[in-house]
Amino acid sequence: MRKLTTLAVLLTLPLIACSANTTGTATTSTTGSTPPGKDSAAVGFIFVGPKDDFGYNQAAYQGSQEVAKAFPNLEVITAENVPEDDNAARVMNSMIAKGARIIFATSYGHLDAALKVAAEHPDVAVVQQGNLITAAVPPNAGTFFGTVYEPVYLAGIAAGKATKTGKLGYVYAFPITQTIDNINAFELGAQSVNPDAQTFTVSTSSWCDPGKQAEAAANLLKQGVDVITQHQDCTATVIKATEAAGKFTVGYHADASAIAPKGWLTGSQWNWGPLYTDIVKTALGGAFTGSKYNDNFRVGYRTGENPFVQSPYGPLVDDATKAEIDKARELLKTSSPFAGPIKDQEGKVRIPEGTVPDYTTIEKIDYFVAGVVGSLPKS
Repeated sequence: MRKLTTLAVLLTLPLIACSANTTGTATTSTTGSTPPGKDSAAVGFIFVGPKDDFGYNQAAYQGSQEVAKAFPNLEVITAENVPEDDNAARVMNSMIAKGARIIFATSYGHLDAALKVAAEHPDVAVVQQGNLITAAVPPNAGTFFGTVYEPVYLAGIAAGKATKTGKLGYVYAFPITQTIDNINAFELGAQSVNPDAQTFTVSTSSWCDPGKQAEAAANLLKQGVDVITQHQDCTATVIKATEAAGKFTVGYHADASAIAPKGWLTGSQWNWGPLYTDIVKTALGGAFTGSKYNDNFRVGYRTGENPFVQSPYGPLVDDATKAEIDKARELLKTSSPFAGPIKDQEGKVRIPEGTVPDYTTIEKIDYFVAGVVGSLPKS
């Protein structure tokens, strides 16, 4: 019988509190004689935040439950609130001790811990969500992600059509490539239907800090912003603040339309189930090493089925706007939100006319495009 196990991670305690139905004999992986993940009795998922955050972690947790449905004899172990430090390695090792030889480390900052665990356990398949392995990829590790900026570009079209002030707002955590790409794509989508639209940015320096999020939303609203989106793990605070102000919301990570019934336009959300399930299937069958997942795997409209999809429309999005978005979605199957010419904030051409950059190039963008208001920290 399938067992669902949740680990509650408490930073003040040296051990993990496990639910009573956790079973499994402690094991230690010391050799690489068995293909990583083959015939594993369990799979582990670690999340940087709570599973009910109306955002990133909720979507990842839902994906883990799709794995549970697809493999009813596989024990699924989950851990919430796992920080991006050595605690992550500790939690993953505890899962391995309970029989998990497939591990999903789902936050950007979990990569170092994931690679450490992979090095210590060569017969465990360790996959990390969203970051990139820049050195040689170990035979039992990999990263994966969708091209997040594609549906964000489409949502930008809805924002550009809806705004009355021409001012859009973006609350983001850190200036990593994912957030930079998303901010730029959102602005480029808005520009495609509203050339004068600008996107005002505020960084919270946190994936989930409701106090900083509320302050950021208030700051944007004071500047006359009337459409707000975000790149935060927990999204409810910003959405509720925007709704309370009578302004428009574009969601991120999960469908949060229920908490913005009046101002919800659309958004972008994860559908991790199919991808998670295929990764597990590949590892269980002993075929992880050398597979597409034993790499920096990325999938988008041009290459397959993007796990990052557009959220449902709200009642304010008219048929003409939907048609614009449908048209743009078809173009993205052969093109890119970053098809040239693309200029940065200083007017310098960064991507020449006629150039359609590949996914790797886009994941190295380190500048804001023209129309984005705000600055990136100087390295």
